[in-house]
Amino acid sequence: MTETLTLWRPTGPEELALVEATGWRAWPPRLPEQPIFYPVLNEDYAIRIARDWNVPASGVGYVTRFHVDAAFAARYPVQQAGGRTILELWVPAEELAEFNRHIVGRIEVIHEFRPAGLTWRRA
Repeated sequence: MTETLTLWRPTGPEELALVEATGWRAWPPRLPEQPIFYPVLNEDYAIRIARDWNVPASGVGYVTRFHVDAAFAARYPVQQAGGRTILELWVPAEELAEFNRHIVGRIEVIHEFRPAGLTWRRA
């Protein structure tokens, strides 16, 4: 059995639609202005981004959860992007297709945030 690393990704509706189009199996290629794909290492940080950034930017924010082969993920050092719990993996855009091949199982939506504090959770 493959040991996995659980990761979370806050996202907006456009990116989520592209993930759904893959059968919930892969992240879409980065746009030219997005040189890095950065999943995060804890759910609370993903919630803050989805709620505080994605909702104002696009009207809705989602938190996804997925698992990656831990041995493969180890090639990406954990980056501390702020406080002690603000931890991310930085995957160069040109390596995202290979990263996607190491996702184990499906990408799942576990939270949805909308304006006025309306929230939805699927666990």
